[in-house]
Amino acid sequence: MKHRGWLLVGVMGAMVMQVLDTTIANVALPHMQSSLSATQDTVTWVLTSYVLASAVALPLVGWLVSRLGTRTMLLGSVTLFTLASILCGLAQSLEQMVLFRVLQGLAGAFLGPLAQTVTIDTSTPSERPKMMALFTQGVMLGPIAGPMLGGYLTENLDWRWVFFVNIPLGIACLVIIALCMPRTVGPARKIDLLGWALVAGAVSGLQLLLDRGPSQDWFESGEVVSYLVLSLSCFWMGVVHFAAARNPLFPPAMFTDRNFLGGLLFTFIMGMTMMSVMALLPSLLQTIYRYPVIDAGLLLAPRGVGTLLFIMLFSRLMAKSDPRMMLACGFGITGFSFWLMTGWSDIMPTWPIVLSGFVQGMGISLVFIPANLITFATLPPAYRTDASGLVNMMRNLGASIGIAVATFLLGRDIQVNHAELGAEVTRLSVPFDLDRITAYGDASAAMIAAADGMINQQAAMIAYINDFLLMAVVSFVAIPLILFLKSAKSAMPVTKEAAGSVPDGMADALH
Repeated sequence: MKHRGWLLVGVMGAMVMQVLDTTIANVALPHMQSSLSATQDTVTWVLTSYVLASAVALPLVGWLVSRLGTRTMLLGSVTLFTLASILCGLAQSLEQMVLFRVLQGLAGAFLGPLAQTVTIDTSTPSERPKMMALFTQGVMLGPIAGPMLGGYLTENLDWRWVFFVNIPLGIACLVIIALCMPRTVGPARKIDLLGWALVAGAVSGLQLLLDRGPSQDWFESGEVVSYLVLSLSCFWMGVVHFAAARNPLFPPAMFTDRNFLGGLLFTFIMGMTMMSVMALLPSLLQTIYRYPVIDAGLLLAPRGVGTLLFIMLFSRLMAKSDPRMMLACGFGITGFSFWLMTGWSDIMPTWPIVLSGFVQGMGISLVFIPANLITFATLPPAYRTDASGLVNMMRNLGASIGIAVATFLLGRDIQVNHAELGAEVTRLSVPFDLDRITAYGDASAAMIAAADGMINQQAAMIAYINDFLLMAVVSFVAIPLILFLKSAKSAMPVTKEAAGSVPDGMADALH
């Protein structure tokens, strides 16, 4: 394939740009808040609007590709994403920022599935583990580099540069894709508008519930209850609709593939655990261990180093091994890394943080690639674009649910632990005389605050450890579920026709 190398550079660059934007703006929110005259509650819509737009757009990727072709979709998505990034950087109010983030989310939703589809379609079965390793490196770059890059740009330049940084990368990707991507269009499909509306309603309701629940006291709020009703209603009607519709949004044959369903489940679990720990660690490192922002970002780097290193080491081994065994090892190692984190204390050196992060990166590398291989191993090539969209949607849902659950449990456990630890405070456990506390005058308030601070720190540390323990349990529980999968090696296409068939003729056009 003459232009395959450059094409992969272009599509992977576009995907990295999109993945970076899911995390790069997080550290800039306080600066945006003052600049856009937003409150602490409303500025979070800068993040929520992007996620919601992506969730709504993802189910449409298969239909749009059948109508417009992969090349047109990629060029259009990269163009709109780059323009929306410029508009986000120029926004003067919160309303403008939310609108432009919606546009950015709509465009960015297609970049991940299309990059995954191109990666799979331009590789043979024997090359697929190596290509999935390359794809994994791009996916992992965002959560790892996003917070560090966003912090650097915000601190040294301005928060608007977290969006302007997309301009040169977007232009380069446009040029590469325009020159190297063949013009191909598959058979057009009819759009299932009702099915899309039901999926969008279910996903949007769930996302809004998770985003607004913690600040609105969950189901004590009528707003949150309405999101729950919307999500459940759309989900149930969607199940009925997809079972009865003649031309449903997603081909029903996909859901008869046991490996595909299993791959969706493991992708969900992976997104839930991986993104939850990435959301918890920055606050833990900065509040409990008092690391500066830059140092906290550096302490997250071993996780990425472990992932990238072991992807390179094991990509060839995966081509010769049963992906199910590699997946089991990956979840086992990931669970072990979370178990290591349950041994943390509020006073300890940095090496346990570095070690657990490196081990966790190794586990992630052994989960991501086999999960992708299993998901697509037994699917006909015609379903790959739809399947890629669903895989990305399940990863996003897993991340949203995981972060919401971990954050909720963290807050609840801090309150419970604070009450229990406070009840255990005795005359012997504080460095002053409780009976004569009022005799110290103004210093008594400082003493009480110091004691309360000690209790708060211990309560928070226990809460973080409980979250890490839950992630370890989830990782270990996933291992027995692998037994229900078929052997991906025996199910992989073995004939030349099956191995090389691509629905839009991409492989042939690249020769």
